[in-house]
Amino acid sequence: MSKAKYTFLTIFLLSYMALLGYNEGNKQNIESMDQAGSLKFLALGDSYTIGESVSENDRWPVQLATALNQSGISMAPPEIIATTGWTTDELQKGIEKAFPKPPYDLVSLLIGVNNQYRGRSLDEYKKQFEALLAQAISFADGKAEKVFVVSIPDYGVTPFATDRNPEKIGKEIDAFNKAAEAISEKFGVAFVNITPGSKEAANDPELVANDGLHPSGKMYTQWVSKILPVVESMIK
Repeated sequence: MSKAKYTFLTIFLLSYMALLGYNEGNKQNIESMDQAGSLKFLALGDSYTIGESVSENDRWPVQLATALNQSGISMAPPEIIATTGWTTDELQKGIEKAFPKPPYDLVSLLIGVNNQYRGRSLDEYKKQFEALLAQAISFADGKAEKVFVVSIPDYGVTPFATDRNPEKIGKEIDAFNKAAEAISEKFGVAFVNITPGSKEAANDPELVANDGLHPSGKMYTQWVSKILPVVESMIK
């Protein structure tokens, strides 16, 4: 091979390798931008957050992420730490086992119905809820404005509670929510009250899942309609 041909081939190969390197690096940059552009959402709770008796797409955190994306806010699929039946202390243990990876751009907390259902004291709830809320804020890089609390729905209006003293359930749920709202205000955290809307299930069976207790996807959609503007203002 002549010296000229060898030089040409060398330049060609070096240029080609450089082009490949540029394309690969550019691809990695695009992927990094995509990842960096998607906000991280952590949802903490119980059956209402994991969406007992509804499909994954009907869960309110999933519906919220979808709605945010549709409104132009790039949101990754939510990370959910929640299990049906969890009380405040059980959620705390669940968080410890889940090893979440902060910081998150958005964190939600909805917990307490099982404390009420099991007859646990309001004072215990206040103490444990406050600790959970402080932890939620720490997951949001210490920024309370990135955290929101969702009130406990009134399951006293569901078929499940027909013979379980619905009036007593409603009053106790209201007391738990009042405590959660006061603690949220203390920490400077947004509190979204979906409880009045949950009471509509008394007259609309479609708002209740097939198990006769938990919210349906339709009710979760109503929740998201109240949560969405709050979260949009938090993010923007």
